[in-house]
This record gives sequence, structure tokens and C-alpha cells, in this order.
Amino acid sequence: MGPLITGALAAAEAGVVPATIRKWVQLGHLAPAGRRGRAGLYRLEDVFAAERATRRR
Repeated sequence: MGPLITGALAAAEAGVVPATIRKWVQLGHLAPAGRRGRAGLYRLEDVFAAERATRRR
């Protein structure tokens, strides 16, 4: 498993804004793999999988 990254870094890597990461979580396309305080931490491979899932629509 890859390292856990913040939502802001995940957004930058996926080429989207941080609000998109939050929306994917709300829609159930992405789930945090961990937490740092209140902030969700994500695996990059999960972020890319969520991006592929939403782009197919």
C-alpha cells in the first residue's frame, strides 16, 4: 500500500480542486484510508481509481 496523502495533495496529483476530492467522498467514490485530526488521508491509487470511475460517466 502506498503512503497516505492529504486531500489537497491528492487533488493536486489528480489535477482537480480540493472540493472535487470532498465531492467524491460524499458520493461514495472515495473513502479516506486514515485520518490526521479531522482531515482525511487518502492513498493515491484510490484517488486515481475514483477519478477513473467519475470520468467514465
